Amino acid sequence: MRQKRAKTYRKLMNLYSISFGFRTPYQVLVDASFCAHAAQNKIDVEKQLDTVFQGQTKPMITQCCIVELYKLGSEHQHTVDMAKRFERRKCNHREAIEGDECIRAVVGDANKHRYAIATQSQPLRESLRAIPFVPIVHINRVVMIIEPPSDATLRAKSLVSPELAKIKTSTPTAQTTSTPSTTDPSTPPQNKKRKSGPKGPNPLSVKKKKTK
Repeated sequence: MRQKRAKTYRKLMNLYSISFGFRTPYQVLVDASFCAHAAQNKIDVEKQLDTVFQGQTKPMITQCCIVELYKLGSEHQHTVDMAKRFERRKCNHREAIEGDECIRAVVGDANKHRYAIATQSQPLRESLRAIPFVPIVHINRVVMIIEPPSDATLRAKSLVSPELAKIKTSTPTAQTTSTPSTTDPSTPPQNKKRKSGPKGPNPLSVKKKKTK
């Protein structure tokens, strides 16, 4: 990967990590179209995902997408074998449904499990752009590409950033305004001890003896 593109992807994943709580290993849901394209072009999916995301990833696939690969026929058995290496993500569909619908159901309206989606399906990518903070990956010929953040993601970031700014500015202020002190501020000031015993007369008020 070129250095410029790697720097761009690193900044992009920092945005998802700082603003939306994405953590490594990044969970990447791959669909049947992505697996078929990767197998056809002999792409090492695990290695390329780690490179693109600039960190460790965990490829995952749903049972519905596995069934969709089986429907491609025996000539795509190598694609099925590749997909079986990925962690199986339960989609809770008793009967297999279309892969695009399955992925949309797993992501939901808020992507609360923080999935990234790897797909070649253009309709699926368009529908996912309407959901905030969903990283989308596709393959352009033999190169994996992470799409720029969608408008929904940028709007969500604009709502989160002011809150992060308040937290960051409040903490240093509290530290810089406090002055170091050698005494404990919680303890009350101690009064000086006075000498006990009878007091003598004030020498200024005593009359001097008259001399004869």
